[in-house]
Amino acid sequence: MTDGTYEIAVVRHGTAPTTRRDVYLNHHLYGEDDGPSPTDYYLWVVWNEHRTVVVDTGFSEAAAAKRGKQILVAPAEAYTRLGVDTAAPHTLVVTHCHYDHLGNLDLFPAATIVMSQAERDFWFSPVAERFLIGFYAESADLATLRCADSEGRVRTFHGHTEVAPGIDLFEVGGHTPGQAMVLVSTADGPVLLASDAVHFRRELDEDMPFTAVTDLPGLYRGLDLVRAYRDEGTRVVTGHDPAELDGLRRMDGPLGEHIGFLG
Repeated sequence: MTDGTYEIAVVRHGTAPTTRRDVYLNHHLYGEDDGPSPTDYYLWVVWNEHRTVVVDTGFSEAAAAKRGKQILVAPAEAYTRLGVDTAAPHTLVVTHCHYDHLGNLDLFPAATIVMSQAERDFWFSPVAERFLIGFYAESADLATLRCADSEGRVRTFHGHTEVAPGIDLFEVGGHTPGQAMVLVSTADGPVLLASDAVHFRRELDEDMPFTAVTDLPGLYRGLDLVRAYRDEGTRVVTGHDPAELDGLRRMDGPLGEHIGFLG
């Protein structure tokens, strides 16, 4: 494996029994009945022999209890099983600051956190305290992020940045002001960790935006960009689709039900 080629662990750490009305914006306008549309929750680890890059950290146990989410694999256990030393100074990408992507930051006290400047500024501003915005974040998670920022461990970017050779981070907005996605080079070709630029495959295939959005035109532009990557042969990994583990190589043992590998 070269310096700029990686393997990716896709970790399904939680789930919730949601419906189409729960997850698709103005679902009633599409003229179909409501019905089950489960939401799974993922985090990702990207590594080769030179480095490990953690992408998002899932939701915390407190957030799961508060919001009625089922924990399938505790993130701390997943990192241990994957051989990630959470005390080491890894690079940790935060694609956006919603509770299900920003929990457990305290597991990584020495990490350099990379996120968009727009995302950082938005969640550190008074508007993030408004109910319909703040609902999607946890104050404890944001406090941990603020602490890391005060320690000089948060590195921000505008538009695009190279996290490491073969790992590029792109700001797309839409879902949140600084929503980002990660393009990774693997031995099997490029993989786009879309995070919540695309929650579900149906969102991408049928142009059905997710219910939580701060900039709807921006979200549509993001979907168009992801489709362009897909059309060029890039494998797209969505943020919440239950099918994302289908066909992947699985971890040995009982956690193979929830952890798969790309690359």
